[in-house]
Amino acid sequence: MVDEINHDRRRFLATAIMTIASAELGMIGSANAQPSKTKSASLPPIKPGTNKSFGPLKQIDAGLLNVGYAEAGPPDGPPVILLHGWPYDIHSYVDVAPLLASTGCRVIVPYVRGYGTTRFLSSETFRNGQPSALAVDMITFMDALKIERATLAGFDWGARTANIMAVLWQERCKAMVSVSGYLIGSQESARMPLPPKNELEWWYQYYFATERGRAGYEKYTHDFAKLIWQIASPKWKFDNATFERTAASFDNPDHVSIVIHNYRWRLGLAEGEPKYDDLEKRLAAFPVITVPTITLQGDADGAPRPDPSSYAKKFSGKYSHRLIKGGIGHNLPQEAPQAFAKAVLDVDGY
Repeated sequence: MVDEINHDRRRFLATAIMTIASAELGMIGSANAQPSKTKSASLPPIKPGTNKSFGPLKQIDAGLLNVGYAEAGPPDGPPVILLHGWPYDIHSYVDVAPLLASTGCRVIVPYVRGYGTTRFLSSETFRNGQPSALAVDMITFMDALKIERATLAGFDWGARTANIMAVLWQERCKAMVSVSGYLIGSQESARMPLPPKNELEWWYQYYFATERGRAGYEKYTHDFAKLIWQIASPKWKFDNATFERTAASFDNPDHVSIVIHNYRWRLGLAEGEPKYDDLEKRLAAFPVITVPTITLQGDADGAPRPDPSSYAKKFSGKYSHRLIKGGIGHNLPQEAPQAFAKAVLDVDGY
């Protein structure tokens, strides 16, 4: 009977130990499975427009460019590269960057070719605005900074660049946040006519196709950009100082050439460079993106954009879509910095 009691006691203790161990393992597994939720839950509340500027900017030679960029956070933190669009600049992330840096991320925000302090190293280089060239810029930028792999996040041109990088160099992209979803296109698809209402939304693209449009954009760059801001974010009450901080980046000597070439190339009205032909051919097949992705959309975005249901199947990795409410327009990171930063941390945890 004593032997039976001891056997029962040993069995009880073994069961108890296994139960405790299982519970502890379960808690550890849960914590490891959702590191981003812990990070994002600790993001401090921030009012959009709290920060007015970055610290001193940095410059580095990368490929064809000397790239100007802002950096925040520890240099050994997990890298996050934030990509801006047109007609915006790095200040779209002036509130997002410190939020991400506060969680330990190394945050890098580069000026695209034709913006801010980014300059071509040679006056002989063709001022090319085609999408694949902008993506190659970012790969060479990562090489220059010795960043093997990063989480990418962007909107407008920046989202398109991130999409292309995630397809052509997926080994360099850990995860991605993309405002407006899947934005990879081709010259062939751009030749297809759209319903009149959709064509109306692209009015500036057709304006830029003319020499009158180029001259108009060159003469009225700031006024043109402010109009786009108002149309694309109709409920965003930005002040003049906020706009002027970004508008200063359009004074880059290559800005007009890059913008005009970008939109003319999309319509097949301007030639690209042969060295990018193979990349564009791969992109023209509209490849599926395999890296973990969160797509975002503001509930008051006034810019042309695809419906989320039309691109959900273009993401084969872990994927989710978020509608950001509250009158949020096209410049989502500047209008809703906390929601954008949370998406970056969450997708990094995927």
